[in-house]
Amino acid sequence: MGAEVEIRTFDRRDRSRYRRKVGRDVAALGRLLEEVEFVTEPKLAGLEVELNLVDEGMRPAMVNAQALRAIADEDFTTELGRFTIELNVEPRSLGPRGLSSFEQAVSGALTRAQDRVDDAGLAGAPAIVMTGTLPTLEPRHLDIANISAGGRYLLLNDQILESRQENLLIDIRGAEHLVIESDSIMPEAACTSTQVHLQVSPEEFAAHWNAAQAIAGAQLVIGANSPFLFGRHLVAETRVPLFEQSIDTRSAELVEQGVRPRVWFGERWVDSIFDLFEENRRYFPALLPITGPEDPEAELEAGRVPQLPELCLHNGTIYRWNRPIFSAPDGRPHLRVENRVLPGGPTVIDTIANVAFYAGLVHALAHQDAPVWAAMSFRAAEDNFRAAMRDGIRAQQYWPGVGQVPGHELVVRTLLPLAAEGLADRGVAGEEIDRLLGIVERRCLLGRNGASWQVAEVAAREADGLDRRAALRDMLASYVGLMRSNVPVHEWPVSSG
Repeated sequence: MGAEVEIRTFDRRDRSRYRRKVGRDVAALGRLLEEVEFVTEPKLAGLEVELNLVDEGMRPAMVNAQALRAIADEDFTTELGRFTIELNVEPRSLGPRGLSSFEQAVSGALTRAQDRVDDAGLAGAPAIVMTGTLPTLEPRHLDIANISAGGRYLLLNDQILESRQENLLIDIRGAEHLVIESDSIMPEAACTSTQVHLQVSPEEFAAHWNAAQAIAGAQLVIGANSPFLFGRHLVAETRVPLFEQSIDTRSAELVEQGVRPRVWFGERWVDSIFDLFEENRRYFPALLPITGPEDPEAELEAGRVPQLPELCLHNGTIYRWNRPIFSAPDGRPHLRVENRVLPGGPTVIDTIANVAFYAGLVHALAHQDAPVWAAMSFRAAEDNFRAAMRDGIRAQQYWPGVGQVPGHELVVRTLLPLAAEGLADRGVAGEEIDRLLGIVERRCLLGRNGASWQVAEVAAREADGLDRRAALRDMLASYVGLMRSNVPVHEWPVSSG
């Protein structure tokens, strides 16, 4: 959720000052892009994995502070809800064995973390779970009392609700229908994701961002893992509409007027990273108007790279599914595309297979002579994303030169070969490519991802006489055991009801 900030109130002068400073930061970024050499080698990838904590009864365990003390690893941090934590994995090169290195790092970190939590003897014997939305959550678990300690969470909550001036409305229609009001942003805590960072040069950024937007639907076809919320079977990736609605600063009237949402797919292909930061400045008022002392123009004139803290903080409160990132922690600027499309889980190996598919496919598409976005409307890319959010592995997808086809067919016949080419071009070893993309291929051939497995398992338990709540608990208990086995989800057994 970003850097720590103090709880405070803001007045009109704060907002005016901040708006001016963001404008100066955007202008400074424009100069940096033209005048300064950015770090481009080695091309690194990064990974963040958001995680849930559940007790022995598979209910959310509100113990993240105690769990983090027991884990005692700075790579683990809090997330919004007291039942969530996050693992940040050190960036690394993808080739030739970088993806296996990611797999080993995540598996090792999760095993050590679970062992330390077990050794600490915490109440409820909490287990760490990788999923998109925790299927045993109930509305009572998302009370503001269960927000994580730390000023930034409460401050963000207060600013979103102050901007909205009314309760949040969660209204998701899928296989079943959920309508619920919330007086806090806590429903967002139910959205746990896997975030992939790709470092790129300024010249490459637009192509990589456009490519990432173009394949967002395909990512959910293979990776959807969030079919249940508050006891309801909703859509394959419920995390998407839940996230969009749980931090929506707009009233119903502003929605009708076409004001852009803060969780945003976007509305056009771009030519530069500058386009996205300029959109941020033009379209989105500040949520956290905290202004620091840095003078970006003076830093540039002195031959130093400004940190642009207001631009970065503002960007951190605009939740694009593919977010632009500027950073200069050591005075050397670099750019990243942060992909936020994927849910957590189901296993570490599934997660790394999803990362391989994304990274390889984006690389291949970004380096094509005839870019796919030149033949594909931006609206078509968003339609693909919405269809896959709704239907997951069964979704229809549009692709130039192919037309409207089942998404699993598009992945196997068209996108996986491109992903393999992209990974090979990044220096990934051939057996690594075959192993990881083979997992994606078999998911598609069997028609099974995390979401479809969860739905089938709950249906089988209900057919055996369990009510929905008991079926969800029983399914999640099986899920946790299979997750720990690290057997890919397409190989998980399916119960027969």
